[in-house]
Amino acid sequence: MNTVFVSLLVNSGILLALGAALYAAPSPLLNPHAVPFGVRVPPDKADAPEVSEQRRRYRALLLPATLIVTVAALAIGAVLDSVAVGGVAAVVLCAIAATLWLSAHRALARAKERGNWYENVRQGVVMDTSLRTDPVRLPWAWTIPSFVVIAVTAVAGAIVYPRLPEMLALPERSSSGTVYREITTTFWTAYSLVFAQILLTAAVIGTVAAVLRARADLDVSRPRSSAVRHRRYLSLTARSLLGVAALLNLMLLGLSGMMWSDSRSGAVLTLVIGVPTLAALAVSVPLVRMGPGGSRLALESGDGSGGTGGSGGSDEGTGLVPRDDDRHWYGAGTVYVNADDPAVLVPRRVGIGWTVNVGNPRFLIISAAVLAIAAGATVVSVTVR
Repeated sequence: MNTVFVSLLVNSGILLALGAALYAAPSPLLNPHAVPFGVRVPPDKADAPEVSEQRRRYRALLLPATLIVTVAALAIGAVLDSVAVGGVAAVVLCAIAATLWLSAHRALARAKERGNWYENVRQGVVMDTSLRTDPVRLPWAWTIPSFVVIAVTAVAGAIVYPRLPEMLALPERSSSGTVYREITTTFWTAYSLVFAQILLTAAVIGTVAAVLRARADLDVSRPRSSAVRHRRYLSLTARSLLGVAALLNLMLLGLSGMMWSDSRSGAVLTLVIGVPTLAALAVSVPLVRMGPGGSRLALESGDGSGGTGGSGGSDEGTGLVPRDDDRHWYGAGTVYVNADDPAVLVPRRVGIGWTVNVGNPRFLIISAAVLAIAAGATVVSVTVR
């Protein structure tokens, strides 16, 4: 009975949290203001009746779907006594939300075409060349916590390695909860999570470096203050991502300690995973509050030059609107394909952050390299077992 209750609690928590996130997905707080449901529209049409209607329809249909899926998952989970039902139901709920999103995307695209929303408006693009000549620098000081945690983990491993047992236990999630997979003790298995720390840190540093060089999504109507805001956004984002990396490395340190000590305490495991995860989420909250591309960042007096930015000086409106570039976006505004665009990373249309330019040859080369590394890691993992 206790296990059934835990399964019900886990499944309901997963689905209600996911449902809340999907319900909030169309909000302008989580997407560029002039790109509702992945459709580029003139700024003065961002709150048009057609847009509001599609948001209402999406939420009106998603809410009962969430309740139905949650109730069904709880009933099935109680019968089967398995938390895996929550995962399956989550996939179903995401599929429903994706279908509703696609429907809203198509409806807005048709409304934009029928109403000729881009007729008689001046379209334009703007870029800040100083982001190339004087880019935002990678904050190397913020990588120090990650390197310190890696060093502590490596030193601790070197101390305990001679006294490790012949078999090590790694915690894994399964349909019945947390299980421990036993593996033969070798240098590679004992230090596997240290290697994971190194790869994680390298990946985050590489991601931050790429983000700092990504194409800026500047406001063509007020380019100067937008450029200043974008620089602040990049700086804050870089520090947040590196802070999250340090917290995840701390979690891996805790998991290494559990593996080396053969601790199988559920309470300790929850503490080791839960505390860094919650801290990482707290560090990530400012990224959401800043809005897509830092659109909600307040500029301080004196930001920029020549009285631009928050000081209200010379950054007068240009009268331009962002160029209608829907032809390069697929999958309801989630996939960007433009072989003529040299940028590998571009601002997302759906959600906050960046996405890749699938049409860029450099992305294809990077993807092939990542797949090769992943295949090699899989072969090594299978061999070790």
